[in-house]
Amino acid sequence: MQFKTIRGINVPEIGLGTYKLYGKECSRTVRNAIDIGYRHIDTAQMYKNEREIGDAVKGSGIDREEFFVTTKVWHTNLDHDDVLQTVEDSLAQLRMPYVDLLLIHWPNEQYNLGQTLEAMMVLRDQGKALNIGVSNFPLSMMKTVVEDLRIPVFANQVEFHPFLSQFDLLDYSYESDFMITAYSPLAQGAVFKNDKLAEIGEAYGKTAAQVSLRWLIEQENVVAIPKASSEEHLRENIEIFDFQLSDEHFEAIDEIEKGKRLVNPSFAPDWEDG
Repeated sequence: MQFKTIRGINVPEIGLGTYKLYGKECSRTVRNAIDIGYRHIDTAQMYKNEREIGDAVKGSGIDREEFFVTTKVWHTNLDHDDVLQTVEDSLAQLRMPYVDLLLIHWPNEQYNLGQTLEAMMVLRDQGKALNIGVSNFPLSMMKTVVEDLRIPVFANQVEFHPFLSQFDLLDYSYESDFMITAYSPLAQGAVFKNDKLAEIGEAYGKTAAQVSLRWLIEQENVVAIPKASSEEHLRENIEIFDFQLSDEHFEAIDEIEKGKRLVNPSFAPDWEDG
């Protein structure tokens, strides 16, 4: 496993996304992932699987400090006191004294962003969230957090794959020193149907998915959290550290049309508001 170092903290470049993994399937998948070598695990209050993930981590026998665990506060729990209480609930479910990264899952203008982040800073000061950040925040909102509220956010987790760019956020991450976590990095399976990605993969003896993940992590400040449930795909997603894309192939992926947004719920922010 290789790492991105953000503000002196090492984050595994490939993590495990766990959205829609429930119950025994979630427990089995996370245990398999840990056995294969995953140490970066992403969950959320809304996923309803924090307990299974906590049990898998605890049951692994591996020191908690070896893992990088992220959870996220749901967009209806962003009142100051709700943040404090629901994160306590999350830690109890996870059976952990802290998470490595705590995120606002989605922005919600019904709540005062400054007060939400203030509560998260309290949790950070208490050692219950070692780092804090956001998810699904477009550039304008990131600038509000960083420049107006002056909150030292560690990460912004966003949809990012070969068919949807986040280059504006990426540029800003270099200026402001935060991590971009790419969710849905395989575009919910669409990468498998792309001839260009498959063709590039053939040059390295790799799949279109492996090429897509490699393209993401070869970008500065970017880590990716593909979801997988089968052992085959868990292994495939992590076996990307034995090759490097040529400049020509990297640029060919850059040139794929980038307007395909797959995650866009009714409460999503204005993505064009940059």
